[in-house]
Amino acid sequence: MQTDAPTTFRHPQAPPAEAWRDPLALLLASTGEGIYGVDLDGGCVFINPAGARLIGYEPEELIGLNMHDLTHHSRPDGSAYPEAECPIFNAFRQGLPCRIDSEVFWRRDGTAFPVEYSSHPIVEDGQVRGAVITFVDITERRRAADALQRAKDQLEERVGERTLALETALKQVRELAAWSESVREDERTRIAREVHDELGSLLVALKMDVNWMDKRLAEQAQRSADAAEDMRTRMRCKCQNMSRLIENAVDNVGRIITDLRPSILDHQGLWAALEWQAQEFVQSAELALNWCMDVDDAPDPPEPLAMAVFRIFQEMLSNVGRHARAQHLRVAIQVTGGELSLLVQDDGVGAPALAFEAADAYGVMGMRERARHFGGRIDIASAPGEGTRMCLTIALPRGAT
Repeated sequence: MQTDAPTTFRHPQAPPAEAWRDPLALLLASTGEGIYGVDLDGGCVFINPAGARLIGYEPEELIGLNMHDLTHHSRPDGSAYPEAECPIFNAFRQGLPCRIDSEVFWRRDGTAFPVEYSSHPIVEDGQVRGAVITFVDITERRRAADALQRAKDQLEERVGERTLALETALKQVRELAAWSESVREDERTRIAREVHDELGSLLVALKMDVNWMDKRLAEQAQRSADAAEDMRTRMRCKCQNMSRLIENAVDNVGRIITDLRPSILDHQGLWAALEWQAQEFVQSAELALNWCMDVDDAPDPPEPLAMAVFRIFQEMLSNVGRHARAQHLRVAIQVTGGELSLLVQDDGVGAPALAFEAADAYGVMGMRERARHFGGRIDIASAPGEGTRMCLTIALPRGAT
């Protein structure tokens, strides 16, 4: 039986064996890092194309040249870099490897680039013969690191600003809470004083009159007809006086209740309450009022929002009364597109804008907190000698428009 001789299979695209005869040269040519070798005098023994290209030369131009004098002669700031201090040379002279990423190499055109390099000594027969140096351009890495550091610094700065803002806001909230409690306590004290001084004195007077009448009635049977008639006349006068005292007591109770919560707000709604409050204020402050209200027959907002708007309006008027020294007051109230705008403007002395942003401007702070709670805002414009303009803008619930 005839058999064929064995054949050797060769892939049609396999490279010829000659292409693999110098694997070291292939390795040097294919890598993207710069690689060169130096002897003990620093002269270039070999350099791969990538390394020569990074410093602006052709490989054959560098053979025999001192690589330190050529590409490592100066520090990043441009000052001279003595060869005796060069880590590359010291590494192989001492027989120890090194790795550096804080220096620069210099190109043929005199420009520098940040570099990361390592130097490894070449030992033959126990003696150091030179070194192999690998290096890579880290410009992009350094740029990315710088950008990352800048981003980190900016983030830390923003965090610091936010932290300071939060601390300031927390301090203001605490101060506002303390001020609110102080205002409530002052209001309680005022109401207690009014109840004691006015209602208390009226009730004492009524009690004395009642006791007087009780005593006179008990004596009435012992009097003659003329004396009894005279006493009845005196008792009618006493009753009339007691009636006046009761009316005063009722008025005082109504006033105190109105201070606590105006009944007009419950009975006639927000729009009527705002107009009533404005009229009451200008009468007591003796100001001329320019009143304008255009609410397009909009129904009243829900009770919590209506109360907040009313209290903000009261505080706006209170600021005018305490600080403005004005002659005229303009109030404009408008509902447009589901948004309420309430403007209070005076022609008083005004104040610098920063005065309304001060840490102790608790009245303004309280108004803004009330408005912010319902998604609204308060804009204030003022300047010395030009009066003050305060405007509340707040969206009304859909069911209220």
